[in-house]
Amino acid sequence: MRFMVMAMVTKESEGGPLPSPEAFAAMQKYNEDAAKAGILLAAEGLSASSQAIRVKFNRDERIVIDGPYAEAKEVVAGFMIIQVKSKEEAIEWVKRAPNGSATGEGMVEIRKLMDIEDFSDMLGAGFTPNEEVAKVKY
Repeated sequence: MRFMVMAMVTKESEGGPLPSPEAFAAMQKYNEDAAKAGILLAAEGLSASSQAIRVKFNRDERIVIDGPYAEAKEVVAGFMIIQVKSKEEAIEWVKRAPNGSATGEGMVEIRKLMDIEDFSDMLGAGFTPNEEVAKVKY
């Protein structure tokens, strides 16, 4: 099972001071441990929402909205993709992560990435995926 772990923006991560060198080192160590365990597929930080662009879909119209955004608590600051055996294992790995926040406050969201089998389960026995797409393993 693959999960996306999203670190949500805080006031300090949206333009405040960078985390301390110790906090960076702790996160590097955590990522190295996850990579050595064979569960880390990707991990990246994202630029501040002041540099972001959203595209809103309204039927055939596309509306471009420049950041920053008022609801910063709903903005992703960084992510990692992990592959583990269960949701519980994903939670345990996230609970091990260092807290790099100077204030000690933060929020992480964990969401399962959908595989072709998930769509087959949801859409029923009559669902037959495109064979070429179904062969792709991420």
